[in-house]
This record gives sequence, C-alpha cells and structure tokens, in this order.
Amino acid sequence: MLKIKQCNIGLICLSIIIGATCGCRPSAGKPATIGMPPVPVVTGKVLQKDVPIYLDGLGTVQAFNAVTIRVRVDGELKKIAFIEGQDVKAGDVLAQLDPDPFRAALAQVEAQLANARLDLQRDAEQLAAKIIAQQVFDTQQALVNQLAAAVNSAQVQLNYTTITSPIDGRTGVRLIDQGNIVHATDANGLVVVTQLKPISVVFTLPEQNLPAIQKERANGDISVVAVDRDNRTVLETGQLAVIDNQIDITTGTIRLKATFPNENLRLWPGQFVNARLLLTTRKNGLVVPASVVQRGPDGPYAFVVKDDQTVTIQPVKVGQIEHEEALIDEGLQPGREVVVGQYRLQPGSKVKTAQAGKPSASGK
Repeated sequence: MLKIKQCNIGLICLSIIIGATCGCRPSAGKPATIGMPPVPVVTGKVLQKDVPIYLDGLGTVQAFNAVTIRVRVDGELKKIAFIEGQDVKAGDVLAQLDPDPFRAALAQVEAQLANARLDLQRDAEQLAAKIIAQQVFDTQQALVNQLAAAVNSAQVQLNYTTITSPIDGRTGVRLIDQGNIVHATDANGLVVVTQLKPISVVFTLPEQNLPAIQKERANGDISVVAVDRDNRTVLETGQLAVIDNQIDITTGTIRLKATFPNENLRLWPGQFVNARLLLTTRKNGLVVPASVVQRGPDGPYAFVVKDDQTVTIQPVKVGQIEHEEALIDEGLQPGREVVVGQYRLQPGSKVKTAQAGKPSASGK
C-alpha cells in the first residue's frame, strides 16, 4: 500500500512540472524574441556605383635593363671614373685602362701600312712600264689591304680601353678597385648599371584569369597598380606590357610584366610588391560596408532591416572586398537597409536603427 501511495505522489509531481513547462512555451507561429527590447544597431544602405575589379598577384620589381660592365681587352685599370650609386647617361665614361700598349701597337701597324702604300705606288709605276708582272702588283695591293685592316683592329682595341655606359641608369657597388690588372675573360665585371626609369614588375596570376586578361587587352591598355606589402600604400601606377607565352604547368599560373615610370624611385629592383591588375569596371555595382557581410555555416549573409523594424537573414554572394567596401553580386537590392556589423541579432529581432556615421537618437 505504501509503494502505491509513493507512485501516486510521483505522478502528481510530474504532472505539475509538465503543466508548468507547457504554460511557459510560446504559442506556435510567434518568434522567440517577443517581449524583448529592441536591439540598437547601426545601419547602412545598399548603394550603386562604378566599382573597379582588380586581380591581385605577388610581384617582384626588376630593372628595365641591367648591364654588367666588363672590359673587352686586357690591361691595367688606370682610373675609375664613376661614383658608386651615381646616375649615368649612355656614353658616359666609367673607367679607363692603360692605353699606352695599344697606342704603340696602333703606331706600329700604321707605319707598316704607310711603307706598304709607298711600295704599292712604285709597283704601280713599274706595272705601267711593264717592268713587273701583274701578280707582283696584286700581292702588294693585298698586303696594303691587310695592313689597313690591322690598323682598324688596333684602333678598335685602343678604343676599348675607354669603358663607357651603354645605357642610362644608376651604378651599383664597384666590383674591382683601381690599379688591378683586368682581363676580358674575368668572371666579374667592373660594376652593374641598372635602368630604374622606367622599371618593371613581374607577377603571376592564376591561369583561369588569362582569357579575361586577353579580352580586355584587345580593347586597349590595362592599368596595373604596384602596392606596398601592407596592401594599402600605392607605390606607382603603370601599364601591362607582356603576357608570358606559356603557362607554368607546375603552379598553374601565368607570368605577366608591367612597366612603371618610377619617377620618384619608389620601386627598386628586387623589391616585393603586390601587383593589382585593373581588369574592368563594374558599372552600377551594388556595394555595402564590408562589416555588413557576416559568415555562417551556409556561407556569407547580411541582416536586412524590414519595414516593421525587424531583421531577416539574407544570403549574399560577394564579388570582392576593397577599401572596406563589399561588392555584392547577388542577394541584395539597391536602397535596402542593412545592419553594419552587429553580432547580437537573430532572425526576427526588433531593432532600433541609426544610420552609419550618424549618432543614434539617444546620442550613444
């Protein structure tokens, strides 16, 4: 009998608990946020404007031209005529080898040529008088021609003792000191001259971008922006110059080269930069502040404010995020009000809105 009474008491208690729970559950069709105060939020509008579309790649700055200055004849390096880091023009003297041995060689062959020409003149007179045969005259003529070529060669060798810059550019650190004996076969040169104005940036992009790049290039020049590693500071703006003639099969990328004026020398050979290729401009693109876009398990979404001041989740497709603005490809309509960066919301939440950049009614 005691066990039966205990069971009855337990059933009564369970019934009371179930009844209390059922009394607290909201009725079907009513949101769980009923009765909750409005959530203060900052909102923005979905705007329309022209949006540039960039393709980003990691690039390396390269000198437009780089020349290792080498000697072309052997001799003593008598003079270094440049200062390290100096800007030079094409034709400027960079170094001077000892010219005396080459002058002596030139004078010797010039004397031989003068003597051979005198002999040729006498042979011509004797040939006219039929004293010598034509073959003798022809042999002397060949000797004169040979010595004339030797004079030209000796003059060229003498000219090589004066070393000039073949391009406009800037000298680097000199690789040898004055007074050394240098040879045309030396592995190292005297100095490297690099052309910095203009300058090049070589960068890579995924191969799937190639058709779009080729299409836009057929319509005209394509702008490329060199950006510092912080991805914010613009260093220089130039033009796409070269699309490589093959795809790297190991990485699936295509190499491109852009040319920049570099008037302020903000780009330097060997520097790593972010290259941004302006592919096209999206006319009347839909943009929102970047913080509007939230990430969820089903992808990006935004909170849209409805006319009754409640919010709903709207899945979106983001084209790009640039300068704190997100380009929306799908999901939003122009003029819609969206929540800027609020994490306390859920679908159906009542909100109290303030426009982005403006204080709310409470002044907070």
